Amino acid sequence: MNILIIFAEVGIVIFSFLLLTWLVGNLSKLLIKVSILKLNDRKLKILRRNITKFFLISCLILCILIVGANGFLLYRGENLQQYTLNLINRIPTGFWITLGIGIAQSIGTFIVAAIALKVIKYCLKVASTYAKNLETNTADDESIDAFFNALYQRIRGGTWLWVIICSAQFLKLPAIVSEYLYIALRIYLIIAVGLLILKAVTAIVDTLDAMSVRYSSPNNLLRFYNRLQYLIPFLKQCLELVIYVCMATLVVQQVQLISNVATLGLRIIKIITIIFMSRVFFQVIYLLIEEVLFKDQNLTETQRSRRLTLIPLFRSLLQYLVYFTVIISILYTLDINPTPILAGAGIVGIAIGLGAQTLINDIVCGFFILFENYYLVGDYIDAGKAEEKSVEGIVEAIELRTTRVRHPNGQLQIIRNGDIGSITNYSKQYIFAVVEVGVPYNSNLVHVYKVIEEVGQQLKANDPDVLEATQVDGVESLGESNLFLRTLTKVKPGKHLQIQRVLRKVLMDTLLEEGILLPAPTKNGDD
Repeated sequence: MNILIIFAEVGIVIFSFLLLTWLVGNLSKLLIKVSILKLNDRKLKILRRNITKFFLISCLILCILIVGANGFLLYRGENLQQYTLNLINRIPTGFWITLGIGIAQSIGTFIVAAIALKVIKYCLKVASTYAKNLETNTADDESIDAFFNALYQRIRGGTWLWVIICSAQFLKLPAIVSEYLYIALRIYLIIAVGLLILKAVTAIVDTLDAMSVRYSSPNNLLRFYNRLQYLIPFLKQCLELVIYVCMATLVVQQVQLISNVATLGLRIIKIITIIFMSRVFFQVIYLLIEEVLFKDQNLTETQRSRRLTLIPLFRSLLQYLVYFTVIISILYTLDINPTPILAGAGIVGIAIGLGAQTLINDIVCGFFILFENYYLVGDYIDAGKAEEKSVEGIVEAIELRTTRVRHPNGQLQIIRNGDIGSITNYSKQYIFAVVEVGVPYNSNLVHVYKVIEEVGQQLKANDPDVLEATQVDGVESLGESNLFLRTLTKVKPGKHLQIQRVLRKVLMDTLLEEGILLPAPTKNGDD
């Protein structure tokens, strides 16, 4: 009998240890599933293992103490059964009645919560299926599934936490325990509802995104949506930050010691809103500028190039204006008077301006380039100072300080406007594609001229970039075995390189067919 009593006491301790381990394991899994804490998965697992080790060591020490105490009592000749009964009899009968009722109520609450969770899970599954079937072939099914799964996880976590609070009250634990449990429940509900709202917002944004793409057409305002769609990820990030700040603010308000910090939450939300609205405003204004400038479908090539040149300038000026406005608005939001800062910035700006002559020179040169129409976006130019390496290629952008030129080989060249120097523009009205043709000295030049002119006529008929047929300008130079004829082909601006390549190939093929040029000798494989 004494051995059974010792086993019973040790068994109660082990059961209590297993129950605590189970509670800690479920709590850690619940915290890991909360998306805001996913970055701390490893730390939570390490903490759970440490707590489990602590419980295990405590359990072993307590079991050893129980066995030792009972062994000491047996050594003194005590009857363990009678001794245990005397200890139990010293406890008031009302305590056991209250404990039994509390345990029964706790078990009943646990069973009711488990059944309710099963019903809620089934209902949410039906609701998820119904929501996905509202629109067939939608692109937001994953968001809907994520929302309903998150909803169930939050309901389950809140339900079990509520069961723990009810059990604490049923078991008549100290009031301070229930108070802290209620604080933990409020914090959990704030985080759970916040993350649920985040999932709902993601699902709504994805749904609206899919519907906007589906119903956009050239005849409604949604035709602009494709050009603004890249703002959707930025919108999600801003909404996510706003929700997290609201959650943090409400959580901080629950802790009396740091509740004063909660006033910063509203200011942070205002700053996020200012940044998002400024970016949307910038993109909308930029889109309207493009819409107004290119609304006319009958623009000439020169008009289109001129407007393409002005758009990056408008974009840069608008961008600086928006950035300046955002900074001033943020300063006002933080209760910082920007007037002294602006005054100091003005003095610093004057000092910098006096020393930044190169910057001023670049900006002035950029204005002269734009207003005197030296070149436009899309023009093929060759620019640079005589003592420096020239920049050649197609103009991609003209900004206040620099010009971006794409070389025919593909590399992007950026040159300061003050270093432009002399400019050769190949894109004004027309340009000649100059090709030199080498023919033997014994060739009949009259026949050669005729063949070249026929090739030029055929090229003009087949290529719309050719304005006039190829003409032979005459003998350009004399070589060791060939004489070189210079040909001119009048083509559209910027098309001379392309036409030169085409004309060389066609002339070579034609002259070979006419027998004017002999094919290059081939080496025998036995040599």
